Amino acid sequence: MPNIKSVKKDVIKSRKNHLRNVAAKSAMKTFIKKARLAIDSGAAEEEIAKALQLAYKVIDKTAERGIIHRNQAARRKSRLMKYYHKHVQQIAQSAS
Repeated sequence: MPNIKSVKKDVIKSRKNHLRNVAAKSAMKTFIKKARLAIDSGAAEEEIAKALQLAYKVIDKTAERGIIHRNQAARRKSRLMKYYHKHVQQIAQSAS
């Protein structure tokens, strides 16, 4: 533990920030997982669209707060849409 008062405060602040960041990342991952599960379960298009919209919103908000890098946010959104389009393509091929 540091001896200087301001450094002690910095340590406390960084621990609080770390906990907040971990919680935000966890929430983001949860919304991504929910979107992927909605896609996999063959839910209605409205449900999938809503899940994707919520996932996008949380990813963007996490990046906006600086918890993840904006390129990481773009990559996560891109992978999610790629997964969705792959699923749509599989359904179209199986239907024809």
